[in-house]
Amino acid sequence: MVSKERLSRDLAEMAKCSDTQGTAGITRLAFTDSDWQGRAYIIGQMKELGLTVRIDAFGNVIGRWAGSREDLPAVLFGSHGDSVPHGGNYDGVVGVLAALEVIRSLKEEGFAPEHSLEVVLFMCEESSRFGAATLGSRAMLGRLSQADLQRLQDAQGKTLYAVLQERGLQPENVGTVTYPVPPKAFFEVHIEQGKVLEHQGISLGVVTGIAAPTRLRLHLHGKADHSGATPMGLRQDGLCAAAEVVLKLEELAAAMQEIPVVGTVGILKVQPCVMNVIPGECELGIDIRSISAAAKDKVETALRQAIAEICQRRHIPYDIEAVSKEKPVAMRPEMVAFLQDICRKSGAECITMPSGAGHDAMHWAESTPTGMLFIPCKDGISHNAAEFADIEDIVNVTKVLAAAVKEAAQAGQNF
Repeated sequence: MVSKERLSRDLAEMAKCSDTQGTAGITRLAFTDSDWQGRAYIIGQMKELGLTVRIDAFGNVIGRWAGSREDLPAVLFGSHGDSVPHGGNYDGVVGVLAALEVIRSLKEEGFAPEHSLEVVLFMCEESSRFGAATLGSRAMLGRLSQADLQRLQDAQGKTLYAVLQERGLQPENVGTVTYPVPPKAFFEVHIEQGKVLEHQGISLGVVTGIAAPTRLRLHLHGKADHSGATPMGLRQDGLCAAAEVVLKLEELAAAMQEIPVVGTVGILKVQPCVMNVIPGECELGIDIRSISAAAKDKVETALRQAIAEICQRRHIPYDIEAVSKEKPVAMRPEMVAFLQDICRKSGAECITMPSGAGHDAMHWAESTPTGMLFIPCKDGISHNAAEFADIEDIVNVTKVLAAAVKEAAQAGQNF
């Protein structure tokens, strides 16, 4: 039986694994000591459950409950454990802890799976440290190259390759070590990170598709000059150009009415950042998302054209670095219907909905029947210290996940 007490305990233990506490929220950046502390707690729980634990070259953790039919592919379910700076203790973590509680409850009831069950803890889902998201899933699917590991750096200039080495992992094998056999199905539980469920008073969402980001770094090479001695007409102000780019992205995204696109400049670095000096060098971190690749590409193309025009008019050299370009995915209708039926049988009211945020599930959905379940988060807040999900909703979705896993673990269930 799914236990509220155990889930509450696990959430409390994971909250301790943070570089910040209390009103400062949770800070558990990928591969830091706090992330490793949380990872150790999850591994410990897996071992207490009698799961066989294996770790791949990127550090992803898989806990396996062997089924009676080892010739059949496993049912995989879980999420990530890292956080953004000053974030919450529910994003990602709820999915991992729900997966562990599913194993506990199924073992308690004496369930005997035919397909093996595997709980996964993905590493580095958040882009906060290296500027690219869902890296653990990409590594498990053979989509992370040696060049990526050398290219991606944290704020201290340390490469992802070096960070993996420091943690005793095998970055040299990341490009060749993949999840061995495609799973029968993949399930992920997550907070919505939006306001739809709370607004409608519904406690469960069945995800129909996942939006994906295109991320760019724009470097504007303005000229830093004296703020008093340089006439307005002779300036090459990098920050003024950046301001135009920010507002243009907002305009382009807002104009996409039929198929929504959202655009955000979440990073703006200005040099020399001195009161009496005209800003010179500026770096912008740009994030464009949609559930439609074509709509997302349309905004990106228009933005690139606008940047060229702005920089030409202001006589500012620039360069654009493509950080990542993820592909939006649609969940298989059969899986959506399966989860809707599980909700109905469990007496849980649900709605179908797209995900505006990216998740590990998006990579698995391209080749594996993938199901994703959302629960509300208070006021739609996420990536924030105020992030909160009700324990009753967590218990509820864990029960639904358990029912889904239980059916999927039988040889006769197909998607």
